[in-house]
Amino acid sequence: MKRALLIVLDSVGIGHAPDADFFGDAGSNTLGHIRERAEHFSIPNLDAAGMAHAEALAAGHQPPETPTRMAWGCLTEQSAGKDTTTGHWEIAGAKLTESFATFEKFPPSLVKELEKAAGVRFIGNYARSGTVILEELGEEHLNSGKPILYTSSDSVIQIAAHENVIPLEQLYEICSTCREIADRERIGRVIARPFTGHPGNFERTSNRRDFSLEPPRTVLNALFESGVHTVGIGKISDIFAGSGIANSFPTKSNQKGMEIIQQLWQEPVGSPTLYFANLVDFDMLFGHRRDVQGYANALQEFDHWLGEFLPLIDDSESLFLITADHGNDPTWSGTDHTRERVPLLASGPLPPASIGCRDQFSDIAATLSEYFELDEWPEGRSILGDALD
Repeated sequence: MKRALLIVLDSVGIGHAPDADFFGDAGSNTLGHIRERAEHFSIPNLDAAGMAHAEALAAGHQPPETPTRMAWGCLTEQSAGKDTTTGHWEIAGAKLTESFATFEKFPPSLVKELEKAAGVRFIGNYARSGTVILEELGEEHLNSGKPILYTSSDSVIQIAAHENVIPLEQLYEICSTCREIADRERIGRVIARPFTGHPGNFERTSNRRDFSLEPPRTVLNALFESGVHTVGIGKISDIFAGSGIANSFPTKSNQKGMEIIQQLWQEPVGSPTLYFANLVDFDMLFGHRRDVQGYANALQEFDHWLGEFLPLIDDSESLFLITADHGNDPTWSGTDHTRERVPLLASGPLPPASIGCRDQFSDIAATLSEYFELDEWPEGRSILGDALD
């Protein structure tokens, strides 16, 4: 029975993309700068799989001559954006030619409309990192009971509330209501940002929930319609607004995501199955907070898990893919994502060799379409059979 596993290491870029200067990101390199600056950093299993080879390829350098355990290459994003939604949608075969709307602050008329629809009054309405906004407005929120509205460089409406002031389900309902208006404004995500604690010691919880714009048709829809069981792990279902996802396993950490991946992979399947996982801690906890050592530690934790998991991929007919959706260089200025090429490591019905520096994320969608014997996907080019001798 055919099955595939696609893991997105959220924000693990491997060097600035050709158009990075347009985004102000020329010179960014998430993994490369972590290698340079993190103490005692080592990812032997990823490097043995081909990560160091992919990094060299992305930079235009000669890759090492050592053999690898997986096929390796890099992907270059074509869509107009460097956010999570855009990256994942292109991975799934939907390339965006028009970027989502972004704001430094929302127009007063839009805020009033959101407030009227959700039945609340907001405080805030400016661009900030999630931790700083709590330092600035958390105490006012506790005193007023009003949720905090803010945004970032991404196309996003973020709504934060203390879990003891606005219960989770109420916060989710506020965000769901705002999602309807955000559709019209072409805003990629509405994110519920619950937190706990007290002034001077606020902490965001793992009960975040993303409410995304519904995507155009992706390979997930085609797979679902053809009888492939599509399983989202982490925030995948949120990113795709549930479209094309048969079953979802939300997670609250990388560790939980890795546990679920391993558990599901060891269970028997009754139909062709795709497991599509996002591990978000790299981006959410460390990239945006510019925490080099924290990011490095998270990568090393994944690397250790990968070393234990790879022996379970013992069927040459199973397809295993590791990639990323954008960069988030923790050494870069600001708190935004960085426009970077991303790795693609693959094992299954292809040899452990170079698959080249490829010109769009949608090559993954084309690969999944070919692997599960669907019609050729209109975007991208499958890696199957493309590994170089």
